[in-house]
Amino acid sequence: MMLEVRRLRAFYGQSQALHGLDFALSEGGIVTLLGANGAGKTTTLRALCGMVRFTGEIRFDGKPINGWATEDIVRLGIAHVPEARGTFVRMTVEENLRLGAMTRHDHKAIAMDIEEVYSVFPRLKERRRQQAGTLSGGEQQMLAVGRGLMLRPRLMLLDEPSFGLAPLIVAELFAILRRLNQDRHVAMLIVEQNAALALDLAEEAYLLETGRIVMAGPAREIAKDEAVRRSYLGY
Repeated sequence: MMLEVRRLRAFYGQSQALHGLDFALSEGGIVTLLGANGAGKTTTLRALCGMVRFTGEIRFDGKPINGWATEDIVRLGIAHVPEARGTFVRMTVEENLRLGAMTRHDHKAIAMDIEEVYSVFPRLKERRRQQAGTLSGGEQQMLAVGRGLMLRPRLMLLDEPSFGLAPLIVAELFAILRRLNQDRHVAMLIVEQNAALALDLAEEAYLLETGRIVMAGPAREIAKDEAVRRSYLGY
């Protein structure tokens, strides 16, 4: 397994947000975390990046990464694409992409990877010299994913990639994520309110309620569950 999480508990001050999560993700796999707002999905991603206090064990490639600084976790090839997109609004699109490669020093390869991002997201190439703050919501989300790709990641942690986007843009973005997984074997851990999309993309799914996993299994099986259909799929 590429990523193994055991007995994960996370805390904000004295408040406990996660209560002993166990899950795993294989090399090149796609896993989705489902659940209502406040279930602990974003906290799980933040714990994997060393951004919140936690106990338990997180292993990447069999090595424990507990206590590692966020920048050292990034160097392992783990890219975090946060919900708020994290775009540097006063910088251009291309400057934002270069920031995504800040842990790398191979300038020629970085230039090639920028062109590769533009081939994945042609709209970003059209706007390469534009300030990121002037992009539409969909373009900012594409930029956030593109910046994550500049790490040459093995694992992408995607927090609500469809949030606030028009349905056509969402469909386009998820098609791109599927292609990145198939062509580059980038593993993905996706937190997503649009459960139908997430379950269609993922192989495995975990349903969180108040910081606990209450259901887990193949995404196709979870999608057939009557309670999940009623609560998250709307039929």
